[in-house]
Amino acid sequence: MKEQQKSLQKFTESKTKINNLLSLKRQIAINDIRGLNTKELGLLIDAMKEKLNELDGVERDSFIYKIEVLLEDDCKNQLWEYNHNQITYAISTLIQESNRMPSKNEIALKAELSRQTVHKHLQEYLSHPLYLQHIEQFRFLTSKVLAKVFHFAVNGNMKAARLYFDVMGNLNGQLTNKTSIQNQNNYIQINGVILNQEVVKRLNTEQLNTIETILKTALLEVDNIGSKSGKSEL
Repeated sequence: MKEQQKSLQKFTESKTKINNLLSLKRQIAINDIRGLNTKELGLLIDAMKEKLNELDGVERDSFIYKIEVLLEDDCKNQLWEYNHNQITYAISTLIQESNRMPSKNEIALKAELSRQTVHKHLQEYLSHPLYLQHIEQFRFLTSKVLAKVFHFAVNGNMKAARLYFDVMGNLNGQLTNKTSIQNQNNYIQINGVILNQEVVKRLNTEQLNTIETILKTALLEVDNIGSKSGKSEL
């Protein structure tokens, strides 16, 4: 019985320590937690998680600032992703509801974040490592999307063919302001890429077969369109 009372007393004392620590009016420092044992550190972490789930808006921001020194990188990344998802959802929803770009106050209210957090996130997210990782993930999928475009192109989809040539031109560093396919004398120019007799001679069999397939299917589509409309179209 006495041991249970001692255990309960220690638990109560630990809870009091944690509550006093989280009640500080200033930012918590490392020195503030040096006297905590392993169990008390566990109680502190649980209390911080519970507090974060309870708070929102300015109060949540103030609490995060208070415990910032105690947060590990993984926890900080989770907080950033939470804010990013909330803000993305808020902007998307508000645009659909009002057909206009919402203000920061509206975004903050919808996202249940403070205006300061929204402003800071929008200002800095482009340079954040997690956002850059998201971009790399999209780039990783580029080849799959391009393969799908190529599939439609070789099956006679002219828009897909133009997009394919446009993307390939950009990937080769040959940027153009607009899509253009021009016939000029004895060569063809596609988005700044010139295809003449000398270029054709340097292509291997597989490359020639690919171009031949695209052109044949594209011309077949043009013929079909012309027969339906009663006139020839380029």
